[in-house]
Formats: sequence, C-alpha cells, structure tokens
Amino acid sequence: MAELAESTEGTVLAFDFGTRRIGVALGESLLGQARPLTIVDAEANDVRFAAIGRLIAEWRPDRLVVGLPLDLAGAEHEMSARCRRFARQLEGRFGLPVILVDERLSSAEAEQRLAAAGQNWKTRKKTLDAEAAAIILQSYFDAK
Repeated sequence: MAELAESTEGTVLAFDFGTRRIGVALGESLLGQARPLTIVDAEANDVRFAAIGRLIAEWRPDRLVVGLPLDLAGAEHEMSARCRRFARQLEGRFGLPVILVDERLSSAEAEQRLAAAGQNWKTRKKTLDAEAAAIILQSYFDAK
C-alpha cells in the first residue's frame, strides 16, 4: 500500500470510508476526472465487501484509492487506523493496489458543492459520501 503512487492509465475506484456508509467514486486516469458513483450503506463487513466486489467486477479497476482521514494538523487518529485496516482488507481480498490519499475536509467540500447545486439536506445526505469519494479521487488525479 502506498500513500501516493505513480499510476498508469486505467480505471480507478475510490472510497470514502465510514462506519455506516462508504462513498464510492469512479474515474479514469487518462482523463484525470472523477465522478460520484454510489454509496455502500451497510455496517456488516460481509455485506460491504460483497457490494464492493460487485463494483470491482463491473468496473474492473486497475487500482483503488482510499481516503485517509487526518486532523487539520495532519495527525492520524482512531478513524485513520480504521481506514488503513479497510485499505489492507481491500488489497487482500481483491488483489489490487490500494493508494491512501489525504482526505482532509473532503466531506466539508462535498457538503458545500451539493448545497451550492441547490440540494436540500435530505438529498445531500444521500449523496454526500459519494461526492466526498469523488473529491478524494480528484485530488489523487490532480497530485499525479
């Protein structure tokens, strides 16, 4: 697993990990653009990984990106460790390279984007995590 790695052309799936929901985004390295894809809304690991497995089978990504939450000073905390574990599980289960990307303020930015697009809170809540995953993936593409 790499904090940020050189990448080749190909499809990338990105994840905004949460204890209840996991936002998922999709992008193509050649284009360097990310878009929200879906939300995996489940707490049970077997249900989560089954849904992720279906997404991987459908989109056939070359690699995966996982947002790594850090505090504003850049230090890790309890959720950082949970995300690292999730990234290791993805790598082990699906045999794909997993890149960790700093996700500081991605949810706040997603919230602002969706509000600016005129979505009310109820609608934003349903798409927020996927939008955050797209922001994480776009930051990965922009850093290359």
